[in-house]
Amino acid sequence: MEQPLTILENLQNHPHHDWLIINDHQQDQKNEFYQIATELYLQLIDISKKTAPPKIILAERKPIRFLASFVAACAAKCPVFLCNPDWGEQEWEQVLNLVQPNLIWGFDNNYPLPITHYPLPFTNTIMIPTGGSSGKIKFTIHTWETLTASVAGFTEYFQLNTVNSFCTLPLYHVSGLMQFIRSFTTGGKLVISSLKTLDLVSISHLNITDFFISLVPTQLQRLLESSELITWLSQFKTVLLGGAPAWPELLETARFHQIKLAPTYGMTETASQIATLKPEEFLQGKMNSGRTLPHAKITIDHSTSNIRIETKSLALGYYPDLWKTPHQLLVDDIGFLDQEEYLHIIGRSSNKIISGGENIYPEEIEAVIRQTNLVIDVCVIGVTDQNWGQVLTAIYIPQNTKISSGEIANQLQHKLTKFKIPKYWISLANLPRNSQGKINRPQLHQIAQDFLNNLSVKT
Repeated sequence: MEQPLTILENLQNHPHHDWLIINDHQQDQKNEFYQIATELYLQLIDISKKTAPPKIILAERKPIRFLASFVAACAAKCPVFLCNPDWGEQEWEQVLNLVQPNLIWGFDNNYPLPITHYPLPFTNTIMIPTGGSSGKIKFTIHTWETLTASVAGFTEYFQLNTVNSFCTLPLYHVSGLMQFIRSFTTGGKLVISSLKTLDLVSISHLNITDFFISLVPTQLQRLLESSELITWLSQFKTVLLGGAPAWPELLETARFHQIKLAPTYGMTETASQIATLKPEEFLQGKMNSGRTLPHAKITIDHSTSNIRIETKSLALGYYPDLWKTPHQLLVDDIGFLDQEEYLHIIGRSSNKIISGGENIYPEEIEAVIRQTNLVIDVCVIGVTDQNWGQVLTAIYIPQNTKISSGEIANQLQHKLTKFKIPKYWISLANLPRNSQGKINRPQLHQIAQDFLNNLSVKT
């Protein structure tokens, strides 16, 4: 696909192409995008003539500045690190020590830092954060070529020439960034909005029947609670769903309302999805992660059942280290391919709980607990036990304060074997999840440990 500078120049030559819509504004914001991108690109080219291309931290809050800055950095072939402006002090300290940037774009000011050494043997790279939910931020090393390889597979799979995207996810995250890349490189339209402040009246003029929207399960759940938003969501060409496992009840509700859902499997390392269930297949009743996209290959390790990925969209490594085997990655996820080559995800080997010698995958238990309709959210973890190795602990949000853990456990009696029913139940007002819906497991383990410590003191 074309390079970012070429695309930018082509868009400037077609001033009446209203491709960018942010908060219902078109012309002014589009012109602002061109102006910012051009000015920053020229600045970076000037810096690069005097020294090596600067390492840039990009933490702009405003979408238009974020996108324009991103395009400028890519066009100038500068290494750019996408960052969350809302990271805490410890996270920022970790990132700054790791990156040692030359420029920081975002916050309240743009300010230069001293030019330092360059650990990477190349400069034309895009670093996308991952691993924030575990408490340690890592950056996957991508390039314009790996990201556009993902776009090529996407457009071939869905048989598209242009991709129109309605983006509600953070642009610094791969799930938000790839929506921009798809539209920007194919000449499609990009709408950026927030579901929290979504005004259906202000965007009623948009013909969203030809748009893709990407959601995480918690967003889909909120939208399905409103009849007005259900009607709006059902108009989209495709609703991509990923970021975290979706529970069966949520999928059934979406199918009941004829939402053209496309459950996906992918990750930051693969530049978003490498397997997707097509909407027509979902509406016909299929429950899996779909077939592999054309730019990727998925196989299953026979000894461990872990998923092995080969794809042109694979990251080159975790900053600043490169992977020894390019285009191949054995991941933590466990799954299988059925006879029709549909991918089924069982769980994650790192989440596996071993209790009394039995291997237990918490995703299965969580799905059954959600089917009781007695919880709003739930996560099952294993806590250390001297007799059993680990014991199951369910941390959940009840539908109302009158619902007891015993009531929930009773409904599991005939649906799960005895060793899969949690021993401990902890009710919370909220579960710690990030903006993509991924659970913060270290925090949950600490909550469970505190709970058990208090329990032992009382007994």
